[in-house]
Amino acid sequence: MKTMIASLLAFSSVAFAAATVCDVRDYGPSGNGSTKDTQAIQKAIEACAQKAGVVYFSPGNYLTGAITLRSNITLHIEAGATLLGSPDAADYPMVPNPWRPETTTISALIYGDGVKNVTLTGLGTIDGQGLSWWKRAFIWRRSPEYESRERHYTPLVEMCSSTPSMNTALFYPPRQLERSAAAAPQAGVRESPRPRLFTCVRCTNLLMEGLTVRNSPNWTINPVFSEQIVFRGLTIDAPIDSPNTDLFDLESCRNVLISDCTMDGGDDLVTIKSGTEPAGLRINRPCENITVTNCTMLHGHGGIVFGSETSGGIRNVTVSNCVFRGTDRGFRLKSQRGRGGVVDGLVASNIVMEDVYEPFAIYFYYSSSTRTATCRPIQSVNGDSAQPVGEGTPVWRNFSFDNILAKGAITAGFILGLPESPMSGMTFSNVRIWAKDECFLCRYAKDVAFHNVQINTGTGSTLVGQNVDGLEVDGFRTTAPHPGVPVIDLSNITDVFLRGSWAAPGTDSFLNVSGDSTRNVVLNGNDLRYAKQAVNVAREAAKEVRVQ
Repeated sequence: MKTMIASLLAFSSVAFAAATVCDVRDYGPSGNGSTKDTQAIQKAIEACAQKAGVVYFSPGNYLTGAITLRSNITLHIEAGATLLGSPDAADYPMVPNPWRPETTTISALIYGDGVKNVTLTGLGTIDGQGLSWWKRAFIWRRSPEYESRERHYTPLVEMCSSTPSMNTALFYPPRQLERSAAAAPQAGVRESPRPRLFTCVRCTNLLMEGLTVRNSPNWTINPVFSEQIVFRGLTIDAPIDSPNTDLFDLESCRNVLISDCTMDGGDDLVTIKSGTEPAGLRINRPCENITVTNCTMLHGHGGIVFGSETSGGIRNVTVSNCVFRGTDRGFRLKSQRGRGGVVDGLVASNIVMEDVYEPFAIYFYYSSSTRTATCRPIQSVNGDSAQPVGEGTPVWRNFSFDNILAKGAITAGFILGLPESPMSGMTFSNVRIWAKDECFLCRYAKDVAFHNVQINTGTGSTLVGQNVDGLEVDGFRTTAPHPGVPVIDLSNITDVFLRGSWAAPGTDSFLNVSGDSTRNVVLNGNDLRYAKQAVNVAREAAKEVRVQ
């Protein structure tokens, strides 16, 4: 029997042929999905850890509270086997908070601290059974005690109110965002802490592959201060309505590969973080050397997300060969004043986005009423002034986006830096965007380039630059110019080079330039013959524009 089980594990990248196998069934679990098997599973883990072996889950449903990983073990969850997270908060002990060790936080369903050489494999399922936890969260968020802030309620609330069972199949597929008046306010209600599904703190050499992971009560996969990690071939999902169910949250980790995964979630999908002030600034540990490739990303608030916890910095991230479909945003890169941190080095290439509300959202105005992007002139919108530069000032630079196709967007996207800390070194090459509404907006940025970019919008201008220092536009066009507005609208910009671009038939005005601080705008080798007015320059900027 043991030899046969070992042979079943041969598909894994780790060789188990000679490993000791601890069959969980030998330690007394019922596997019936209703009796808690926590103690039996933990016994199997402890026994196997002494032999650097494989903890084997044969087909069945194993209801469990929090279990603790040990070094040098493999958890193999066979096809037909499911680990079911307990809905009882008492089954999740408190553990040290890795960011503030003097405090505690609720344990994840699967938890490890300081372990190494851990593998989770198989074709089975880990199901956090988040429904009851989500219900509590939504009822609390309807209570008078909940802080007043922007929020939305979805069909999940109504279903939670009328469905006491844990049958999350009821939620597949409620794939639309709506508001609901269900779940009446309840005074005195408090949302209990919700466990994450998998957390590994200070871990080294972690592999997770082949599994289906779903319905986490809170964040799903959350390595912290860990390194040498591979997530491969996973299917991860949660209902689009589920609160705070990020699929990946990498916190101050390094050397991480996420590949060949299918993700469908209710919040951000792949999120890269490095702590918030003051702990993040004190620990100052970046998240670095992260690769995401060959993944399919569905729904959720963002496909690839930075922050907003960026106090320790992020560097050296690559994203390639991915499909985003139905996410709120494709790249959702966010921070704010006070967070600090240096974010340096993102290369994204070969990305297809379909029905993504906003392909690019890159901004320093998270949790701020001034973060709303608009293509109107900056003077009329949320007047902002430079603040003193210090430890809490975020610095972001060196982002490259190449070979990206976005169809069915609502807004093309935006870059919103700070007056005292512009976004720096942003390059867009071979990008095509079709958006129903507004432009691509770039505000408070430095050294920005658009090479062979086509943006088609339903209204207004296609590219708007405000307070940009160093802008290169090469081979830009739109096939959908609109009457009465310029294709490109620039104000208060310096050192601009526009070349090799062309105006489509029906263009009223191709370029508008304005602003008292505009300096050194050069046009060279553009074909603007179809524009009724090639260039319109405001009086205050007239001496700064040269056509060659």
